Amino acid sequence: MPDRLEVGWISKPHSLNGDVLVKAISNVEGRFRAGVRLEAKKGERTLEVEIVSCRPYKDRLLVHFLGVDSREAAEEVQGALLLGEAGEYEDDALLVHEIIGAQVIDLEGVVRGSVVSVEANPASDLLVLDNGKLVPMVFVSDFDKQQKVVVVDTPAGLFDL
Repeated sequence: MPDRLEVGWISKPHSLNGDVLVKAISNVEGRFRAGVRLEAKKGERTLEVEIVSCRPYKDRLLVHFLGVDSREAAEEVQGALLLGEAGEYEDDALLVHEIIGAQVIDLEGVVRGSVVSVEANPASDLLVLDNGKLVPMVFVSDFDKQQKVVVVDTPAGLFDL
């Protein structure tokens, strides 16, 4: 397992004082709180950032990083990928970086697409497939890490929507 995992990205500046909107893709408790240090990676440039404050804002987080104190500074980090400590996980934990690119098949063996991203959703995170279909994670019944295959047990008609 890598030392660092993708935990979100900085979508855009939000104020004149350097606040930014962050799209979180980690549901680990305490991942986004004051004092947490993350890596912000944008292109070839990587810098360490420390969260000063964080609160929910619509479907994102409103975050202020230490030293990012102006709109111009916030624009510099806009689009950066945020990486956090990998930490300890159960052997059967499903990690986003492992399922990106995985083929999705249903119980009948029908290929339904490949995972391009995971979208946070209050009821259940969603697998976003290359064909635009969304599959709630609650329907994932198995994941073969070696073969990169996700097996889903979905209700009839889900892929017809």
